[in-house]
Parts: sequence; structure tokens; C-alpha cells
Amino acid sequence: MSENVVHLHKHTDTPTTVDTAPTVLTVVPDAPPARPVPLWVRSGHAVKTAVTHERTRTAGRAVVRHGLYTFNGGRIAARRAWDGRTGSRYERMIRAAEAAGNLEAAEEWEERLQRFRAARHHRRMDLLHSPVDAAKGVAVGAGMSVGVLVALGVVLAISTGEVGDVVTPLSATIDFIALLIRIVQIVWGPAVTIGPFLTLLALWSVGRKQHAAPRWALPANVRSGEGEPITPSIVVKALRDLGVPALARAIKEMGDAGASMLGPITIAGCGVEVDVTLPSGVSTNEVQSKRRKLAENLTRHEHEVFITIPQAARTVRLWIADSGALDEPIGPSPLVTDETMTADYKKGKAPWGQDLRGDAAALSLYQRHLLITGLSNQGKTVALRSLALWLALDRSVEFLIGDLKGVGDWAMFDGLATTLIQGPTDEHVIQVTEMVEGAVDEMNRRIQAPPGTTFPALIVLVDEAQMAFMCPAKDEDKRPYGGSKANSRYFMAVRKIHNQGRAVNVLMWQGTQDPTNENLPKLVREGAHTRASLALGTESQARMALGDKAVDGGAAPNLLRPGLDRGTLVVASDGITIPAGQSSITVRTHYIDDDAATAITDRAKALRDGVTTLHAIERKEEHDPLADIAAVIGDATRVRTKDVLARLATRNPGAYGGWSFIDLKRVLDDAGAEPYKSDGVMVVSRDRVARALANRDTEGSASAE
Repeated sequence: MSENVVHLHKHTDTPTTVDTAPTVLTVVPDAPPARPVPLWVRSGHAVKTAVTHERTRTAGRAVVRHGLYTFNGGRIAARRAWDGRTGSRYERMIRAAEAAGNLEAAEEWEERLQRFRAARHHRRMDLLHSPVDAAKGVAVGAGMSVGVLVALGVVLAISTGEVGDVVTPLSATIDFIALLIRIVQIVWGPAVTIGPFLTLLALWSVGRKQHAAPRWALPANVRSGEGEPITPSIVVKALRDLGVPALARAIKEMGDAGASMLGPITIAGCGVEVDVTLPSGVSTNEVQSKRRKLAENLTRHEHEVFITIPQAARTVRLWIADSGALDEPIGPSPLVTDETMTADYKKGKAPWGQDLRGDAAALSLYQRHLLITGLSNQGKTVALRSLALWLALDRSVEFLIGDLKGVGDWAMFDGLATTLIQGPTDEHVIQVTEMVEGAVDEMNRRIQAPPGTTFPALIVLVDEAQMAFMCPAKDEDKRPYGGSKANSRYFMAVRKIHNQGRAVNVLMWQGTQDPTNENLPKLVREGAHTRASLALGTESQARMALGDKAVDGGAAPNLLRPGLDRGTLVVASDGITIPAGQSSITVRTHYIDDDAATAITDRAKALRDGVTTLHAIERKEEHDPLADIAAVIGDATRVRTKDVLARLATRNPGAYGGWSFIDLKRVLDDAGAEPYKSDGVMVVSRDRVARALANRDTEGSASAE
């Protein structure tokens, strides 16, 4: 049976009945009327709103700022007056020189202080006699003036015939003096009233120019410090607040003369440069380790301040960029803008970019092995490729290129490089390894040539070389292609070129990511003459990339910003101009896109007779020397014999790696395609080789019949 629930409302006597279970009596009172908010609560909320309102805060900062401008302006003016009247300025300079260990400067300032005190003593002694001398001077001057006026009156009386004109000049002078007194009486009252306000205005102006107020009270543009010019006082304050106790104490003892630590602040490209001689007891690494704090004290970002160590003892060199300047592009490469540019491997330098001073940064590639490393997608391939693009404009240079990324970054070298292998698989690593081993055979052939023989440059370039070092594949003799052991084929081939290739112009260029001991063995990275690094993650990686000497000297690719500093690299090499006393230089490289790179390689191909690019290393046991010679000649009319030998060694290292000119001449002579001299060098004719092949095939067919 259903039961009832009765809801009684205070405002009605009529019950409302509904079916439910069980019976419950519930009294639901009406909602109480809203209580009024106390007046003090509303007032407090209004006060809080007013205090936190931006306009209120702005007005409060303005009141504090202008008040402190006036007060601190008075302090500055008083300090300047005190310095002018006493020898405190000289004493501060003496303390500063002593703190910096410059005794000669201290003695010079002490002599200046003695001269100042002597001059002040003479002035004070003169003041003892000045009242009497002044009274005598006034009496004599007044008497002479009256005499002159009377004489002038006598002359005037004689001229006019009036006796009364004798006193006319004297009376006119008295009237003029009375007029001056009257003017002073009129002006004196307002001057006394306005004078204090003018004085306060002058003190306010002094404080405003010096920004003599707390930073929080300054205007937003001044408080942010963006674009603030670098001055000696700003540098000294930044060093004082660096958190190095010995440095802060020394600067405090120097007083306002802390700028004596600084050399001249000179404009250097898109920033300024200054040498700081640290006080005794402060080491350079204490400043280097606080780069971020120093940058923030200078109102700059960390990447806008570079600290290097020059030759002078206890000295750091600060390069401070203009705010935001490093985020601006540096412009196109001369390789793109100058279509007539050519290269000279031996005497020229590749235009790579600009240094931080804004000067052109050019790199000599002559007989220098090269290593470029950095995190992924930071511009490593573009930086490496720009060097190869410049060198390709020297028609004598030959390239063997292995691109273990295989996405087409080096595709424009097809038809320019003798060998171009592109791909990321183990099979591509094997091919690249055999390409490098073929270069080792060519190096050995050159080494065995007669003394005095010169050879063109052979650039063996491997991009993404970490793929080769980490390849797990092994050959039929169980020798690994990757790794860093004595039986590692790629590692040992690179080491052999590093050891002896430079002398015969066989050079190893490598680009690799994220250097570690596993993907970039120590012996390989230390074998490179030119080492460059883009942004890295840690200091230990920076040491692997550039070496301890460069990092200890201030090189810090690990402090570059990944993504934002793309294309900016730190270079340690004797092939680039590095400021005296530094072990590295930071270069912002030109960006050359794929289309521009293709245009440059087209110009380079036009300088050559034609190059047949091999995309794989043939490892067949059987080979046809004459057919292989025809293949490496390609479409060229004639090719120098030494180039034919180099291409044969690359095509099949096992068959032709040990060939000399005698071996090549023997095959050509037997076939009736003898090499001959053209412009003073021995060459092989394409037509002769083709005719010999055709004749051989014809004779072979006749014999078969």
C-alpha cells in the first residue's frame, strides 16, 4: 500500500500529497533574505581593487620615481661638488690601481693628488690677503673712476660753455647705478620665490639622466633594458653582481673607479667587445662559469654574450651583442651572388659566413681533414655542403661522396662526383666503406709515386658518418664494418687517410650527429685538422667535438640554442682567422638551399669535360680492364691518365687499387689505344678506346664464326 509524504511550507496551510514510501514529514523553510554586505567589506574590496589596478601602480611608480630623481640628483650633485673640492677622486683612483695591481698608475695618481693639494693650499693662502687687496683695489678703482668722470665733465663744460656740465657724467653714472639697484629690487622677490623650484628642477634633471631610482620604479622601456647601450659602468655593475665574493670586494674597494679593470669598449660587428683584467684572487673560469648571470646583468640573453680567454693573464674578453642582432639573417653566400666566382684549392679560402664581429669568415681547405658535428637538424649538411660547393669550382678537385642519410641532400653532385652513394641501410654503409678503402689504395699509389710528384685533391666525404661507425654488419671474414676496433674496416680506412692522406692531397671530410665515443671514436675526431660544431647538448659533447683546448679557451657549442641558432657553429682550426689569444671562433654560416646548390654545381660541371658518377662499388672478381677504362672516361673527349687511374681504383679497388701508369699503358698499348700528350700531360682518348673495343668485339665475332 502506498503511503504519503506531506511537505509543509511555512507560507501555506495546504498540504501537497504525492504517492511514495514511507511517510516522512519534512519542513522546507523559505530561503532567508540576502544579508547586506557590510560597508567595511565593500570599502576594503574597493581599496584592494584600486591598489591593484594598473593605472594606480603606474601612478605610484611615477610618484616614487620622480621623487627619487630629485633626492638622488641632490646626492649626485653633492658628490660631484665634494669631488671637485677635495682629493677623494684621486684617492679612489689610487685604491683602484692598487687593487688592480697597477703600481705605476697608483704612483701617477698619487703625484696628481699632491699637485692638487699644493694648488689648493696656495688658493687658501691667497684668501688670507684677498680682503685687504680687494679693499685697496676698490678704493683705487673708485678714485680713478671719479677722476676720469670729472675730467670728462671738464672737457664737456669747455665744449658747451656751461659750468654745470662738469658734473654731468658723474650724475649720469649715479643715475645708472640707481636704475640697476631698482631692477634688482624688482627681480629679487620673484627670484627668491622661483629659485628653490629651479634648483629642484636642476636636481631632478640630474637624477633623471642617471636613472637614479629603483629599477621597479623606472619606465617600462628603461626597466626592460632592451637595447640598452653597453657602458663601462654597466659592465662593472654586472661583474660586481656576478656572485664572486673576491671580485665584488675588489670592485667595492675601487669605488666608482671600477672601470679601471676595463679596456676600451670597441664596436665589433653587431655588438661590442671589451677586455676585463680581473683583480688578484679572481680566476677566469669563475667568470666563464657564470655566463648566464653575466648576460642577464648586462640585460642580454645568454646566447648574446660570449666569453673568451685572450693571451693576457687574468683577463677575459667579453663580446656583447646588440639586443636581438643574432636573430637576424646574415645575407646570401657570395657563391650565390657572384656567378663568376671560381675556387683555388691550394691558395683560396671558402666563403663560409660571418663571425660575430660581422667580418667575412673564410676557411682554407688545403691539406686539412674536416669534421663537422652537431645535433640533428641544426644545419650540419648545409654547412658541409657549402664548403664542397666552393671547392667544386676548382676543376682539378675530385669528390667521392657517401650520403648515409639518403634524402637527396647531395643529389646535385651527380655528374660532378666520381662516386655518389646515397642511402641509410647497412648495404649503403658497406658501399661507402669500400669507397673509403678505394681512396686508401689511391693514397698508397700516390705515396709510392716518384718524389716531387704533385696530385690533385681527392675529397672523401661521408655525411652522417655515425651510421658507418655504428653499422653491425660483418664481411665474409667476420670483420665488422662499423665499430672502433683494430679490425673495423671503416674505422681503419679513415685512420689510414688521417695518418698519411694529407701529404698526397687525399682528404677525409665527415659530418656526424650527436658525438659520443660510440658513434665518433676519439682517434677519428682527433685526426681532423678542422673541427667545427653546431649546437650540442652537453659540455662533454663539446669537448668531443672540438677538443679540451678549445673548450677551456671559451668555445661553448653546448650553449648555442638548438633550432634558434641553426647554422651557427664554433670552429677550431688554423685554416680560419681566429683573434689573437683565442682557440676558436664562432661563425654564422651562409644558407644555400637546394636550388642554389644545384645552380652552383651546374657551373662546376661546365668547368669539367664530363664526369661519369658511379652509384655503387663493383666487387666482381672478373673484370674487363678496357671496358672499365671506357666506363670511367664516360662522355669526356679525353681524360688525364692519373684521373683514369683514380677512377678505376674507386670503381674496383680490388682489381685496380694497385695499378700504376705502367699497368694502364700496357693495357692501352695492347688494345691499340695508346695514351698521348695533350697540353703537356698524358691523356687517354675516348675515341681510341671505343675504337679498340669495337675492333676487339668484331675480331671476337669473326673468330667465333
